[in-house]
This record gives sequence, structure tokens and C-alpha cells, in this order.
Amino acid sequence: MAQENNISTKKVKVKDFKSDQEVRWCPGCGDHIIMNAVQRAMVQLGVPREKHVVVSGIGCSSRFPYYMGNYGFHGIHGRASAISTGVKLANPDLYVWEVTGDGDALAIGGNHFIHTIRRNININLLLFNNKIYGLTKGQYSPTSDLGQKTKTSPYGTIEAPFDAGELTLGAQGNFYARSIDNMVKLNTEILVEAAQHKGTSIIEFIQNCIIYNPKAHDVLADKNNKKERQLILKHGEPMIFGENNDKGIIMDGMELKVAKIGENGVSQDDILIHDAHNPNPILHWMLINMKPPEFPMAFGIIRSVQADTYEDRLISQIDEVKSQSEYKKLEDLMHSGTTWEIEN
Repeated sequence: MAQENNISTKKVKVKDFKSDQEVRWCPGCGDHIIMNAVQRAMVQLGVPREKHVVVSGIGCSSRFPYYMGNYGFHGIHGRASAISTGVKLANPDLYVWEVTGDGDALAIGGNHFIHTIRRNININLLLFNNKIYGLTKGQYSPTSDLGQKTKTSPYGTIEAPFDAGELTLGAQGNFYARSIDNMVKLNTEILVEAAQHKGTSIIEFIQNCIIYNPKAHDVLADKNNKKERQLILKHGEPMIFGENNDKGIIMDGMELKVAKIGENGVSQDDILIHDAHNPNPILHWMLINMKPPEFPMAFGIIRSVQADTYEDRLISQIDEVKSQSEYKKLEDLMHSGTTWEIEN
């Protein structure tokens, strides 16, 4: 088998990214489907498994590294971003995939989450959002709906939930995408683009916990109504949705509105064109905040903007300091300043 720098050059296959461990997520859990999309994306990238590393924290989603055939690191609660940062800075050539949940990332790991985004570390952060703590048996999480009844909020939670997309933009994020666990084709496309994006990529996967929060997203995923409640965004394409593709998003003054094409003088030319690359985040923020029943929820890559990464700035700074230093090697440093010899 041909080798180059100890990395296999053979064609990669899905089986390369499957481990020999029994997958122990609950039957029917969306984690199975997301993992399938991740493995497909890795194959499409054409990069051998030795170049990929999966890092996780604590939670159901954090079992992920055990079920993958590439390198993995199971970290501690909320600290996956810190570990992922260290991995990327130690070896910038690696594709780093951080897998985390809404509790792991946005509660105990919230500080790490926002600062990883702010620094623009070149990693891919997969956020599994089921609006509940599943592994620890059903406590409410930072994304649980206001009024949601759980094991720790039997009368309904009184806390306003976080929105992962809003947090990403608030932390100066440059890449944010949203999808549902069972959209395998869309998820694979998003993951490939996320991996190719230079900087922190946040991909939020909406899913149900079939044990403790089984109907969290039924309003979005219901087969009979999903085309009316889902807007699949594509860069450079009009924001059209609906059972008959006859509805779209327009700008009315300073607000977004749903309009039906062919009614009230609205034509397809009036429908907004999605621009994921616009540095101005205002429209991206408005798209993130669209919710049923007034609006469809936006899925796909909502924001994808290029910016310098942390590791690029770090390497540039090191190179600049080295070029200006009078010490070019260790010997120069050892013989600098006041020196003396000790005679026997």
C-alpha cells in the first residue's frame, strides 16, 4: 500500500470511518443518522481517516468518538472546545470535528463555546440540540422551551432559552448552519462545506430525544406539513418554500414577511436571494429567528463568511517574532548576556 508521510493514499470508503464498537444509542435516535452523514462527508472530502479526529465532551452525542474509525478523544463535561483548540493548534493539518449537545456546549461549556467562535479556531462544531439532558435522564437544558415540563421543571421551566444561531452571531461567528437529523443529503452537503470553510463552523442539528423529549420538533418534521414549515436555503438562490413552491420570503420595510407568489402583485423577482457570504449579519440574524407558525424555519448554511483564523494569526506572529529576534538558534541564546566558564 502506497504511503506518503505515514498517511494512507488509498481511496477512502465509509467503512474506514466505522469502528468495531457496538453503537449503543437508543433505537430511533437521530444520532445514528447524523453519524451516517458525517461518515459520508468524510468520504466526499477524500481525506484519509488518519487526518480526522473527533473530540467530544459528555452526553449522549459524546459517545461519537467510540463509533468512528478515525482518531478520537472523549473529554470531560463542557470542555470539548478547549481540547479541540489544543488539537488544532498542535497539528493544524488535522480535520477536527467537535461533537457536543445543547447541555454540554451551552451550559457548562458555554464559555468555551463562545470564545472558540470568537477566536475563529478552524474546527467543525456539531451541536446536537434536542432541548433536554438525555444522558442524565431528562432535566431541562439551556435550549428547553419556556414552560417546558421536565424532571427538574415539573411545573414548566421559567427560563428563556438560548438560540444557538443567535449565540454564534453574537460571538462574531462566520459560519452557522442548521438542519434536522433525518435530512441526510442536506446534512452531508453542509458538513462537506463546513470542513472546507476556514474557521469555526457551527452546525446545529435539531433532533428529538425519543425517550425524554420525543415531540420537541414535531411541528417542523411532520411529514404532512414540513414543506410549509421548512425553508431550505441555498446561497444565490431565492428563498422559496411551500408544498407547491409558491411561497417566499420578502423584505417589507425593515421586516421579513411570507408572501405568496402571484398574489398581491408579488412575483418571483420580489423574493429575497440568499446571500450566505454577506459580512453584514443582520439578515442572517433575521433568518435564524424565523419560527413557525408565522414563518418557516430556515435550514441549510445561513452564514458563511471568510476571516483570518486564530492559528493563522498565531503562526504569523511567531514567524514575525522569529524574524526580528537576534537569537536564531538555542546556541545564540545560551551565549547571550553575561557568560562565564567554570574551571575544574
